[in-house]
Amino acid sequence: MTGRKIDLEAETDSTHREILAMLPNDLLSLDDIPALRAMIEGQPVDFPEEVSVEDIYISGLNNDPDVRVRLYKPIELAKDSPGLLWMHPGGVTIGSPNMEDLTNAQRALDHSCLVASVDYRLAPENPYPAAPDDCYAALLWTADNASVLGIDPMRIVVGGASAGAGLAASTALRARDESGPEILFQLLTYPMLDHRNETPSSYGVVDEFRVWNRQANLISWDAYVGALDEVPTYASPSLESNLTNLPPAFISVGSLDNFVDECIDYAQRLMQAGVPTDLRVYSGAFHGSVGMVAHSPISVEWAKAENDALHRAFYPNT
Repeated sequence: MTGRKIDLEAETDSTHREILAMLPNDLLSLDDIPALRAMIEGQPVDFPEEVSVEDIYISGLNNDPDVRVRLYKPIELAKDSPGLLWMHPGGVTIGSPNMEDLTNAQRALDHSCLVASVDYRLAPENPYPAAPDDCYAALLWTADNASVLGIDPMRIVVGGASAGAGLAASTALRARDESGPEILFQLLTYPMLDHRNETPSSYGVVDEFRVWNRQANLISWDAYVGALDEVPTYASPSLESNLTNLPPAFISVGSLDNFVDECIDYAQRLMQAGVPTDLRVYSGAFHGSVGMVAHSPISVEWAKAENDALHRAFYPNT
């Protein structure tokens, strides 16, 4: 199965095109993964004075290496506040919590919550199951240490963007299957869910590496699961046939994203399984544009919808 080719220049508005024009054509080629990691890491930021930021190291699963978790916590966080366990984007090959420092600090302030962002191990050096094991270890640690962290163990949300959202979905599946910590909600921003890359939209963006395209996705999936004889559902959540008894979900994606079909399919199957699910597809948005073109009306609406959904999950009676 193939799909239509998406022309981002023709199908986006002037605000999105302006940002696209500023990006190098080979930005995300993944020809040199270490160099790309260094480039996107960014510079240290000045955090709001109202937020404390701390790196802690927790024990990995099954004698795995320790996992760095970056904690963003409002100085005046009330006892038994909610917590957000966050997984960063990057195709499971690039990225770290540091790249979202200001965003996560602001989330902590906006929602009066603890944000714990997982610095999971990356492929190809650490293929499956390294990343999902690290994320699940972080969930176990967060729940076990809720009282020390000042949060309510029954008000933990898992969330992420792109590959991180796929890992959040994986973490929710695993917590259900292993009778792990209770998860209140899943916040899945354009999740990377399906290693097969067989949907029509997975063929959409192919000609440029300014945004995440088919080639980058194939390279990353191969680095992550290419050596496996059989890909498990915790690596590729779209493979899971039983989606019952999972936490409510909010799934958002752009109409010009290679992932749009797999996101729609996963959301539909969650609904069919009786899981309360809010699916938002934003016309004219491409992969990552809600952050890259944050000032556009589309992105403003998208960000507000996500923030509102997270706030409702944390504070249902307000």
